[in-house]
Amino acid sequence: MNIPRLLIAATHSGAGKTTLATALMAAFTQAGFAVQPFKVGPDYIDPGYHTAATGRISRNLDTFFLGAAGVREVFARAASGADLCIIEGVMGLYDGKGTTERGSSAEVAKTLDAPVLLVVDARSMSRSAAALVLGYRLFDPRVRLAGVLLNRVGSARHYATLKEAIEKQAGVPVLGWVGRREEISLPHRHLGLLPAVEKNALADHLELLVAVLEEGVELFRLLEVARQAPPLPETPREIFPATPLPPRVRLGVVKDAAFNFYYQDGLELLAALGAEIVFVSALADPALPPELDGIYIGGGFPEMFLKRLAANKGFLESLRRAFYQGMPVYAECGGLMYLCRAICDFEGREYPMAGLLPGICRMHSRRVALGYCEARVLADNILAPAGTRLVGHEFHYSSIEGMPRDFPRAYVLYREGDKEGLLDGYVHGNLLASYLHLHFAACPEVARRFIDRCEHYKRQRRVMGC
Repeated sequence: MNIPRLLIAATHSGAGKTTLATALMAAFTQAGFAVQPFKVGPDYIDPGYHTAATGRISRNLDTFFLGAAGVREVFARAASGADLCIIEGVMGLYDGKGTTERGSSAEVAKTLDAPVLLVVDARSMSRSAAALVLGYRLFDPRVRLAGVLLNRVGSARHYATLKEAIEKQAGVPVLGWVGRREEISLPHRHLGLLPAVEKNALADHLELLVAVLEEGVELFRLLEVARQAPPLPETPREIFPATPLPPRVRLGVVKDAAFNFYYQDGLELLAALGAEIVFVSALADPALPPELDGIYIGGGFPEMFLKRLAANKGFLESLRRAFYQGMPVYAECGGLMYLCRAICDFEGREYPMAGLLPGICRMHSRRVALGYCEARVLADNILAPAGTRLVGHEFHYSSIEGMPRDFPRAYVLYREGDKEGLLDGYVHGNLLASYLHLHFAACPEVARRFIDRCEHYKRQRRVMGC
């Protein structure tokens, strides 16, 4: 497989990596290229901007979840039909799980033999930038540092000084620059960037990004670098079936501004294994559609839409009715919050929710959990049998209060550096709700079991005439 590709990395978080990667995606798309975007790591928000910039759905490349072979499979599958692949990295170039490179941008770059363009925040630096870039170049010689993009440069004169120092003393070409332009920054909130679905005038903002980028970056030079990436070997299929199975269940996926944290490859794997995906909205739909065989409620920002969620009583009632009829319900993070009796917002105001779990979800001003973790399944549930080991990710600012002590728990979670596990999630009949985000492409057997449980419910529903 011979596909031009670039990985956009940075020296650290906050250097402007997402803004500039999105700008590059939009610029090449406007120039007539079919650009396939990717994001390193378990991020749900950045891919939304990539998708808006390119018109192609962004995919996550995560070696912690998928391993090297899985990353290559996901990459090859999505790159089909593209002229150029642009991969946005995560955090700093070499930042991975703990003190290892696992899950890092560098590991993905090596896995895909992708040239790396390093974004450097050049504020308050001149010659020292060369020392910084030299360190990144030498830290791992197997990472091909193909160029530098300078961000937040003070002036054309400042850029000339930086360029000369880096190219002479670090031996890495400088391929362009962006000045100190606060108006191009993407908006943030407590979980990171504001999701693209909530960003007003996004098309105008993308136009501004491209205009600012093209003032100091020559796209053809970056394209030359991308075209230097060597061909990739053929990748065997280990995640997706060679031939998708025909639909055997209708799976309702709650996807709207409140719930939109889904891995695209996870959804497509569910479809390939026999699930007809039916998107529904907890904000706009008056009720669940008929003839569903299961429900999947992903993460998101329900805390930003509490009035609207609580006011949609018809949808909440239809969800309760489906649950009490035995329909499998799987919820992650924001979905878990929605299934509680109520959510208490940052100001202490309480809003009634689905009530499938008797506890209350309380928002906190400080982050409660962030990072990769491993999970051990405590009892048989709709996703996995007892004892199964899973890998996942947490990122939340809330906690669950008021649950009965004897309410069955879903997992024991083992976080980085923890010797003892922590209980997480709840199981109630055909319901499983947890703060743990899973990637179905990392555990195809879990996706199959979920669909099997939905099919079992479908047969029961037909027998009972529901």
